Amino acid sequence: MSTLEEFIRSRRITEVECLVPDMAGIARGKIVPAEKFLRILRDRGLRLPESIFIQTVTGEYPEDEDVTSVENWDVYMTPDPATVRVVPWYNEPTAQVICDCFYADGTTVDISPRSVLKRVLALYEARGWKPIVAPELEFFLVAVNKDPDYPLVPPVGRSGRQESGRQAYGIDAVNEFDPIFEDVYDFCEKQEIDVDTMSHEAGAAQIEINFNHGEALELADQVFLFKRTVREAAIRHQVYATFMAKPMQNEPGSAMHVHQSLVDAKTGVNLFANADGSDTPLFMSFIAGLQKYLPYAMPLLAPNVNSYRRLVQGSDAPINVHWGRDNRTTGFRVPVSPPEARRVENRVAGADANPYLALAASLACGYIGMTHELEPSDPVKGSAHRLAFSLPRHQGDALNKFNSCKPLKEVLGERFISAVSYVKQAEYDAYQRVISSWERENLLLNV
Repeated sequence: MSTLEEFIRSRRITEVECLVPDMAGIARGKIVPAEKFLRILRDRGLRLPESIFIQTVTGEYPEDEDVTSVENWDVYMTPDPATVRVVPWYNEPTAQVICDCFYADGTTVDISPRSVLKRVLALYEARGWKPIVAPELEFFLVAVNKDPDYPLVPPVGRSGRQESGRQAYGIDAVNEFDPIFEDVYDFCEKQEIDVDTMSHEAGAAQIEINFNHGEALELADQVFLFKRTVREAAIRHQVYATFMAKPMQNEPGSAMHVHQSLVDAKTGVNLFANADGSDTPLFMSFIAGLQKYLPYAMPLLAPNVNSYRRLVQGSDAPINVHWGRDNRTTGFRVPVSPPEARRVENRVAGADANPYLALAASLACGYIGMTHELEPSDPVKGSAHRLAFSLPRHQGDALNKFNSCKPLKEVLGERFISAVSYVKQAEYDAYQRVISSWERENLLLNV
């Protein structure tokens, strides 16, 4: 009996959600009865159109679909047994499993986000390296908002009041929403999502959850499932949870900081630090790769038009690619740590990023830096916000850079770069057709 069949039989599962993360990190796929799912495993019958990977966040498709086959071929969903879990919020016993996608000839669908991360990890594996990551994910709780023309506001907590001031690290402020977080932790435990600490961030009803460190693909899977879990837990209490990068104009943005280290695949020794605690040349080159190439990979770390509202001066978010030791104003922070825990924290990615693509992009940049033996700038002392803005300022600028970077095309795949460009350009064009309330307020009768 296969692992999947044993899981479903032993838990008397009645339905299986077969999940595929799309370009935006949205869960696509199919829901099938358990018995049919088991038959499908035997005859390779679970299919999706290839075009789901170029579906925009609005559900549309770019007019120019040359990046996919003209016929819009079916791709075959292959469940990864390591990802199967019970869905804890349903009454009926239901399983969920993340699927990889393949073409009819058995080759990987190279524009699938999960496949792209696997491609990058294979490059590391070929050199005997294993990346270890630990994401930190921020999000807001907001009152139910049924009309998108109205701004978001904080929800009412147990006290019957909305948060009004800055409550960073406030214990009682988190406890205002204790029933939601009890469900979150309960759901995470049942799904084996390895979350660690929780704290209140600077924004009103803004929360940060830290994940324990682990292998990159496993952590990307966990973040993908965690977002779905938090949204479900919040809705059960008539509240929305949002991972928008900048959901409210007078509040800080939400990030997905990623701590990254590198170990020898055979020995487990951290390759970023020497025994005496000094940094290795490999570590310096990893940082240099982030500095040089991350601005070109921004559509994977700041994927939406809203993402760039977070990356502004005067906020906690970085505006350039400087690095520093225990310096939270830089794009790349090296925390104080012993040799076995030497790592760099990438602070650029937004909470709205697809976790597979954000990790793939960050690790790709570091990989290029190490293989090209690049050297970083000197570490910044003091605030990096006093230095020049060097990240793209909007999505159009980011896409231009993204398409011009040959080393990233070689590591991530040229066809994937084209797919991202098609999708994000279509989203940017759709956004440009929208007239905002700010324009009506300030221009209607004044210009």
